[in-house]
Amino acid sequence: MSCFASFPHGFMSNLTIDYPESDFAALIFDLDGTLADSMPVHFKAWCKALEEHGAPSVFPEDVFYAMGGRPTRDIVKILNGEQGLHLDPDAVAMSKRRHLLAILEQEVELIEEVSEFAREHRGQVPMAVASGGSRMVVEKTLQILGISDWFDEVVTSDDVSKGKPAPDIFLEAASRLGVAPEDCVVFEDGRAGIEAAREAGMEVVLVPTHLHLD
Repeated sequence: MSCFASFPHGFMSNLTIDYPESDFAALIFDLDGTLADSMPVHFKAWCKALEEHGAPSVFPEDVFYAMGGRPTRDIVKILNGEQGLHLDPDAVAMSKRRHLLAILEQEVELIEEVSEFAREHRGQVPMAVASGGSRMVVEKTLQILGISDWFDEVVTSDDVSKGKPAPDIFLEAASRLGVAPEDCVVFEDGRAGIEAAREAGMEVVLVPTHLHLD
């Protein structure tokens, strides 16, 4: 398994997105693959971490994208069950985070089609980020991209007991924004996140990935 993504930065150009026109009181954005073109960077970090822990070929790129949005520890537990492995979820998560932080600043970019919509509504309606990543990585990514001050709230996997596809992270974001879930619109690219947002009773705007474009 290569540590170089088949879908590098820029493949998500000229996206076709059905933007909401009105009737929303708040906007909630996933981060990786939605606001940030960071999935290839995360995949590279996953490859390095799994190789470091003696499991270099257990996480193909298509499976990685299909699991997008789930917390790292949850993914390790799934891999353990499916592959008959005994990886330590905490150890792999720490390794993945270390490798990610080492390369993130040089390789992460904004997804302009989504970030432009967020920029236009900054200060107009309450906005939050709801990411399956850890707070350290999420805040670092927002800082690198220069968009930390766009959002009223940032909710991460550290803030809820159940990550995506459970609806907890989106319900927590809506609660912090003081907006009813049914009045929120969520921008998401990952299957787990889409399921979570719909379970929360929110409208979902699909941000296409290569999984949707095949």
